[in-house]
Amino acid sequence: MDLQLENRSALVCGGSSGLGFGVAEALAREGVRVCLLARNLSKLELAVERIRKEGGEAQAVAVDLNDLGALEMAIEQVVAAIGTPDILVANNGGPPPINAVDFDPQLWHRQLDAMLLSSMALVNAFLPSMRQRRFGRILMISSTSVVEPIPGLVLSSALRAALANWAKTLSAEVAADGVTVNTLMPGSFWTERTETLTLRAAERSGMPVASLMAKEQAAIPVGRYGATEEFGAVAAFLASPLASYVTGALVPVDGGVLKG
Repeated sequence: MDLQLENRSALVCGGSSGLGFGVAEALAREGVRVCLLARNLSKLELAVERIRKEGGEAQAVAVDLNDLGALEMAIEQVVAAIGTPDILVANNGGPPPINAVDFDPQLWHRQLDAMLLSSMALVNAFLPSMRQRRFGRILMISSTSVVEPIPGLVLSSALRAALANWAKTLSAEVAADGVTVNTLMPGSFWTERTETLTLRAAERSGMPVASLMAKEQAAIPVGRYGATEEFGAVAAFLASPLASYVTGALVPVDGGVLKG
């Protein structure tokens, strides 16, 4: 299927690895000029090299999304590299595990900047151009914890839910301008973060890693972890003109885990 994305441009946050890279790779294969935004320059360079080897167009900008001042400068670099993007993929690595009873105001403030305000700042920077040309796609990469909080990950669950509600509100405000805003809710995909969380869980429980992985996958109706390519394919469709009637949606990509 031709997704009609040839010659479009996209900014993919967290694009150096994991789900972000899966989205960037899928868009590049459709002819989109992608700019990857992440903290680690060496990982960014490797990701750009992989995309270019497949014939895609890719640039990279290194920035820490925790630093809103640095993000402003990074936005200028993005525009210099690919112009004002048609597609914004707002994505950030998950915060550290914490329980609701373990209140740490400084940690909450840092993660508020990284997970919520950084995405809002990026939208604020690029939305006017999207509305002016009457085409824009904003994708928030979130988690199933938006609707079913995950024990021990209260920072992630609470802040992602806040961002999803903001995105839903925004979607109605810009729908008539040809701009769609959707939130993707990935379930269990085997990424670096998943591996880290699984190793921590195995250490806490005393269960062998292989046994814990088998248990986790058995709880997924399709019986396995998702592949980043599968997630990228869903995101690429939502970024395309073919998905112009899909906006304000919470889209689960979770192998059937969510029941509601």
